[in-house]
Amino acid sequence: MSTSRFLSLCFAAIYFSSPLCQAVGQTTDAKFESALVRSGYIHEPLSHTDGNSLEAEADMKLVADSRKLHGEWRYAGKLINLSDSDTATVMHVNFNTGTARAKGSPDDPDYALYGHAVATLRLGGISLERYNRLCLTIEPRCPGIRVVNINLSFNNKTPSGKGFNPPTGAHLIQLKNNTLNRCYLEIADLRRDCVDDISLSVSVNGRDLPTASEAIFLIHDISAQTIANPEKVSGWNPSDGRIIYSQSGYSANGEKTAICGATLSGHTFKLVSSPDNRTVYESTITRRDESTGTYGVIDFSPVSLPGNYRIIADSLSTDVFSIGEARLWDRSCWKVLNFIFCQRCGYPVPGIHSRCHTDLFSEHAGMKRPYSGGWHDAGDLSQQTLQTADVCFSLLKLYESRRYSNPALASRLREEALWGLDFVLRSRLSDGYHASSMGLLIWQDGIVGSHDDISSVRVQNLPFDNYLYAAYEAYAARVLDDGTDPMLVDYLRKAAIEDYDFAKAGFEEHGFGGWISPYEHTYCTGESQFMATASWAASLLYLLSGESRYAEDARNYADYVLASQSHESIGDAAITGFFYRNPDHRSVVHFIHQSREQVFMHAMATLCLTQPSHPDCTLWRKSIEDYGKYIKSLMSYTAPYGMIPAGIYRSDEYLDTEAFFSVHLFPPDDAPRQFTAQAEKGIQVAPGFVVRRFPIWFNIFNGNLAVHMSMGEAAAICGNILGDRRLMDIAREQLYWVVGKNPFAQSLIYGEGSRYPSLNNFSSGEIIGAMPVGIRSLGDSDEPYWPQINNACYKEVWLTSAGKWLALVAATEQASEPVELISYNSDN
Repeated sequence: MSTSRFLSLCFAAIYFSSPLCQAVGQTTDAKFESALVRSGYIHEPLSHTDGNSLEAEADMKLVADSRKLHGEWRYAGKLINLSDSDTATVMHVNFNTGTARAKGSPDDPDYALYGHAVATLRLGGISLERYNRLCLTIEPRCPGIRVVNINLSFNNKTPSGKGFNPPTGAHLIQLKNNTLNRCYLEIADLRRDCVDDISLSVSVNGRDLPTASEAIFLIHDISAQTIANPEKVSGWNPSDGRIIYSQSGYSANGEKTAICGATLSGHTFKLVSSPDNRTVYESTITRRDESTGTYGVIDFSPVSLPGNYRIIADSLSTDVFSIGEARLWDRSCWKVLNFIFCQRCGYPVPGIHSRCHTDLFSEHAGMKRPYSGGWHDAGDLSQQTLQTADVCFSLLKLYESRRYSNPALASRLREEALWGLDFVLRSRLSDGYHASSMGLLIWQDGIVGSHDDISSVRVQNLPFDNYLYAAYEAYAARVLDDGTDPMLVDYLRKAAIEDYDFAKAGFEEHGFGGWISPYEHTYCTGESQFMATASWAASLLYLLSGESRYAEDARNYADYVLASQSHESIGDAAITGFFYRNPDHRSVVHFIHQSREQVFMHAMATLCLTQPSHPDCTLWRKSIEDYGKYIKSLMSYTAPYGMIPAGIYRSDEYLDTEAFFSVHLFPPDDAPRQFTAQAEKGIQVAPGFVVRRFPIWFNIFNGNLAVHMSMGEAAAICGNILGDRRLMDIAREQLYWVVGKNPFAQSLIYGEGSRYPSLNNFSSGEIIGAMPVGIRSLGDSDEPYWPQINNACYKEVWLTSAGKWLALVAATEQASEPVELISYNSDN
């Protein structure tokens, strides 16, 4: 056992038996407490999960009919061979690629695998229409490989056609090594009248350990099955026999509702305490007719006593959930923190990977620097420095929130933030340049000078990036200024000032231009978001330094933002308060994937808090009020669910070509036509304006967790400034949606609540606390789509989603009364 591991376990054991822990508490779950200790306080991956995963539930479903599938096996790829044993077809996959170099496309040559090993079972066009699930029994024997998975593709000869959904790609199956795995894929929504073949493929992504060589996959059985209750894959209405609720719980002082089928309307429901099953509240299920459908709504908002409860309605019952306040979300935050830790780059994560990517470099001004650190961004091994900085900010926001109420969690949040900040600061080069991003799929050998060294890390000097870096560095310098590491605080302060000056000089010289790579998730940034970020950065530097030049900049930048805000009332709903990309009011600010919607309200709120005596403070507060009204005006379009819709669109935005093609990256040739078709599926609120529940999107970047959680954080910022309980309820509803109060009754945090699905993380495997990109819509529709098919990008794990969760939890637990405006230096 390593010294650091031993000390972590000792500290955890002492802490959890100490009066401090007993006074503060972590959770009421003894098993989870034990798992925290075993992990060394999240210095090893957590091993505890709640409830059942969706895959575990699948294993318990009754099978009414089954048919073994037989056919001819074929293989493709240089790294695979097939053989037969007495009981299985055997895939032999070679992970020892020697001195070969992974080669990608010409425009991104190092985003590449060594190859795919594909085995295909040819079925000759058989009909599987009477079946709705595939079942596979797979036994991997993969020495030297910590993370083992395989991709399943289902191919039907005839097109999908009306009534069927097209497959959204290969289905990633996570496997336990040296174990018999029973795996399922539900296919009820897929056309299957003429099935050509089923393919299994393994992505060869290099060797994390040098002992990896030949991997063997024994395919024991592939069957088609009929089950009685396949999972819901699209639409708003709940499945029969389900109550949809927040599986982690509800805030004691907020609105508390659950959703069921309309057939239960008028029936009685009970809220019973656990474990004594005492009825604490009883009322009638209300019928609700909404634009999304007709529902039964279970409202138990009057109950505010903290505790554990279940809902019972007729023969239906939920699992136990909590009603609480300050500590309600701590367990989920520990789990999400676990995911962030397990995504570390350049650090040996036990059971997942060794120290990695030490032979990955940026080159600038004749110097080569390693780009190892921070966190892998997603299910691949990519990295984006600014997104690492985003997550550092989120970790520190929750650290501030928990510093006194839960010092154990706060300490660990701070430690993880410092890991990320170290990478962000090391990525600063010279003259405003940063090593900014790298798309990556492989494990390298860690030997500098060998065949797989990579020196193509993107390097750029962009004003927007530097403004946002400056904001995060200034915030970190202030929050970490507690005497623990004064040298780091001094460096953060220096970096914030320098990056701000680089940003300002670059903006004055080049304006809003300069975007280099569409692979960077800042590429879609509009001018108003740019200026909101600049204003927020200036305010944070003013708060840090007290220098009036920053206060003046913050005000001046905000003028542009205010001019870009809508103040007209659109339609009968009087929709107003949203932001256009610029004062021309041609295109509304939209996000389809990564979102920083919250920065508009960060900018306005920080201006109000730092310059409350300035005459323009009434304008900044009015901006907050108007945006809050905008959020509230949207909520009827997804009711009775609480997910904030994507927002309002102009139906002719595609005519603003520069903005359009910066938002919709890698578009199809008929992108304007697809935009129009999707806009028509939205809700027209006025001539030329529609509201979409889900973003308009037509490329691989789709999934809306970051979109609605960013808007939720913005709602919480408004709610805190204004003392608006409705906005705080809306913000909390974004949390509830994530942990089960969605049409699929699934938690989108792996290991939290129940019915959490397997997620797409082919590099690092199944991780407790992992979060996906999010639920999407399909084709032109504007309804939720969440099939079992485990594919990127919607089901790919994403660090951004984890950061948004932490920031939103922090934002929803701040003041519930209007914030007192305190002048930092009121003579400016």
